[in-house]
Amino acid sequence: MRLSSLADYAVVILTAAARHPAGDRLSATLLAGETGVPLPTTQKLMGRLAASGLLTSARGTGGGFLLARAPAGISLGEIVEAVEGPIAMTTCVDGNRHDCALEGACSVRPHWSAVNEAIRGALGGVSLATLAGTTPVATKTTRTTEAAPIAAGATA
Repeated sequence: MRLSSLADYAVVILTAAARHPAGDRLSATLLAGETGVPLPTTQKLMGRLAASGLLTSARGTGGGFLLARAPAGISLGEIVEAVEGPIAMTTCVDGNRHDCALEGACSVRPHWSAVNEAIRGALGGVSLATLAGTTPVATKTTRTTEAAPIAAGATA
């Protein structure tokens, strides 16, 4: 599975937006300059992200774009779905499509929904704040060795 360039660019653009102080109005020109994403692509993506409710826009003097919610409240899954549409590993789980030659006898089809939900859950568990570096990334730590007892008479 690989994200399209547009989905990747959307993540890059929103990550840059999340690094700005809350309330700063942002322009496509500013974010294109900060990220290196071409301006026409940035404009297109900001329109899609606004249409999906991840950005709000205001026209006129003092206008621009704002994140619609705090970065911690926006997930990677939402960003991907704003650009790519619903997350689905295969088309057979789309109730409107029936173009698979194996559909009638496929024993895997009933299980793709669980796979899609697992992927959606994993992407939903990563916040824009984490991607922007404004929230510490949770890591699992494992204890590999027990602390050796200090020998009698030894000093620490």
